Amino acid sequence: MKFNLNIIGKRKQFYYVSVVFIVFGIGLLLFRGLNFGVDFRSGSLLEVDLKTVYTTGEVQQTVSPHIERLQIRDIREGSGQRTRVEIRTTNIDNESINAALESLQEKWPEAELVSTARVDATFSGVLVRNAIYALILASIGMLIYIAIRFEHKFAVAAVIALLHDVFVVIIFFALFRIEVNSEFIAAILTIVGYSVNDTMVVFDRIRENLVKAKRHADMEELVNRSVNESIVRAINTSVSTLLVVGSVFIFGGITLRPLAIALVIGLIAGVYSTIFIASSIWVDWKNAENKARLNTKRT
Repeated sequence: MKFNLNIIGKRKQFYYVSVVFIVFGIGLLLFRGLNFGVDFRSGSLLEVDLKTVYTTGEVQQTVSPHIERLQIRDIREGSGQRTRVEIRTTNIDNESINAALESLQEKWPEAELVSTARVDATFSGVLVRNAIYALILASIGMLIYIAIRFEHKFAVAAVIALLHDVFVVIIFFALFRIEVNSEFIAAILTIVGYSVNDTMVVFDRIRENLVKAKRHADMEELVNRSVNESIVRAINTSVSTLLVVGSVFIFGGITLRPLAIALVIGLIAGVYSTIFIASSIWVDWKNAENKARLNTKRT
């Protein structure tokens, strides 16, 4: 299948869509903020051995009447069956914890409390800081790599596109009040790698066509043709990945759903930025450079 869309010619329209969405997102974050999960708040950490196989959905349904904000994780020991569960909650009193444990013991009579602990808010700050450092280092590393392989204009355009994708995911989570936890951080870093991979495929096609083209070739037409030639691959790659992520969303349980949602939104945003944003930024930058060079020659 071949596409012949005037993507580069209508790039300003796509810029407007992204700018409006980003401005809306900034306002949303300022006035509403994110729905931070237990990983980013101080709270309690309970480890319970249920002595039998369970599902996280069963545990959540059992303890949720007594604990409003909670996060449930499996604890696996080697290749054996999982019998231990970790329950993280925001700061709650001992009465609520005891009531939750009693409910667990009613459903699983042999269940016993293994340990309890308090999670300090300082840990949450370290987690956020490390996530920001990881994103910055990843962006710098990609800037250097792409600048060496292509040129610095391609590198900057690619990083702008991937930051666009990250922000889209953050806005989506803020809009629908989806809980932000440590899995969300993993999803963001995964999206960064995936987004830049798709973008580099398009940039590689642009470079190939630049080598083949004559010096008087129209830059916008060349880039538009390169993007159209890459659309099918970008869509096919994303669809195949979405099928896997969709399986995680359906069968992975409650604890993995925020991760799956973030990946789905990130993949969709990645296709959008790859096709409509990254190459357009490079074209505008190249046009501005050529215009400045012509003005310098005239003077």
